[in-house]
Amino acid sequence: MGSANLWFIELKFEGSLQGENRLSDGFWRFYARSATNCQAWCFFLPMTINAVKTGGGIDVRRIEFSDGSLFSFKTCYLSPLFFDDTCYTPGKEISPHEEERFRFAAACLRAEKAAFRLVARAEQSVSGLSRKLEKAGHPADCVRAVAARLRELDILDDRRFARYWLRSRLACKTDSPRKLLAGLRGRGIGRDDAARVLKEALGPEDEAALLKRYMTKHRLFPQKENTDTPWPASLRFLLKREGFSQGTINTLEENTIY
Repeated sequence: MGSANLWFIELKFEGSLQGENRLSDGFWRFYARSATNCQAWCFFLPMTINAVKTGGGIDVRRIEFSDGSLFSFKTCYLSPLFFDDTCYTPGKEISPHEEERFRFAAACLRAEKAAFRLVARAEQSVSGLSRKLEKAGHPADCVRAVAARLRELDILDDRRFARYWLRSRLACKTDSPRKLLAGLRGRGIGRDDAARVLKEALGPEDEAALLKRYMTKHRLFPQKENTDTPWPASLRFLLKREGFSQGTINTLEENTIY
């Protein structure tokens, strides 16, 4: 006589608890596991929307599901399928996929709040902000959505970040153009944007002043008595390699008084 196939049933909440064991940002699942053949199944409980309220901010909604879980989200982070408020009215039954979209929008809102805290402290680049958010534990897909949204709102702008960074760097450091460009690239600024902003920041007079400070700092000015003798080719090569223009090098050489 064959043994009966026993099944273990578990009702599990996947999410977080808030205050007095109040459910927040999560969902219920049924888990069924066979005791004899190791089969396992996962079932979502049918879910309906109990209430939708306006949250604390523009475009913010607070939604309550029939299992008691609560989500705060922004409609801008929902799928295009949720094109208006009629798509999530009280009493509407939602599918597991729709529930996942609400969870995604809620996670995006949490990432956005963290992003605003970082932006309030200092100007951020897209790459730098994204790296900080992911390091803080926010999902990569949410971080990408938030970064795209903040770019649309002009809260994130890589060129503006680059201009601020260069202004600060030029005021307190004596870096060559090559090192400044590398610094921008290392902060996630695209090559074209970095080169364009650097060119805007270093006009002829600014580049000449930077070259003079750079050569003074590194003691590169030749010591000579005959001012008609040109600078060594090795010095010219070094300065051009560091990103200084040939015209600026020539001008400084001509105007240097020994």
